[in-house]
Amino acid sequence: MIDDSTGNPKKPLASQIAGIVLASQSPRRKMLLEKLNISFQVVPSRLAELSPMGERPNAYAARMALEKAVKVGQFFPDHLIIGADTVVAIQDMILGKPRSPQEAVIMLSRLSGQVHEVWTGICVFHARSGTEIVKAVSTAVRFRELTQEEIDEYVQSGEPMDKAGAYAIQGLGKSLVRDLKGSYHNVIGLPTMELGKILEQIGVPIDSKSIESPR
Repeated sequence: MIDDSTGNPKKPLASQIAGIVLASQSPRRKMLLEKLNISFQVVPSRLAELSPMGERPNAYAARMALEKAVKVGQFFPDHLIIGADTVVAIQDMILGKPRSPQEAVIMLSRLSGQVHEVWTGICVFHARSGTEIVKAVSTAVRFRELTQEEIDEYVQSGEPMDKAGAYAIQGLGKSLVRDLKGSYHNVIGLPTMELGKILEQIGVPIDSKSIESPR
């Protein structure tokens, strides 16, 4: 591999990485990344939640993942930064985190009995080498027909209030789901299969036995 600008051998990216940083404060993403058996540190991007700019859900999730990774990468130029952002969308309408219990009820009522898409954008970024790999992964999730009582009871649990689409599939929200097609890890917040492939391609060793197969 030759660096065209100098004519010298180009170093593999993995050899240029000082460490790995997860640009997220999500304990769920931290848990999933740990499954790949790699050493990393957590540095939240603290990027403000930005509204979609007329984008489709996949483009918005990808852009947010990139912006999170780039923001943290400014302070860790020699580290490989992993950014991620997850959105819930139904008929291309993005459902963010509910701002009130009433809004959570509206979101869950909209999802009841319907199929929606969960998109997670992932970005692998290394400022020093100019590496920027961005991808959006989708999982189709079908909810059961929910009664008003079920919706109210779930909202009263408090779980929906900091979750995109007002539910957490890894928590009490699993009882709302009838089935899904795609990656379960993606719905939680980090598609380990797709991320694992990217890391392997750039020479970062992972525990491939821990990569989830899509359903």
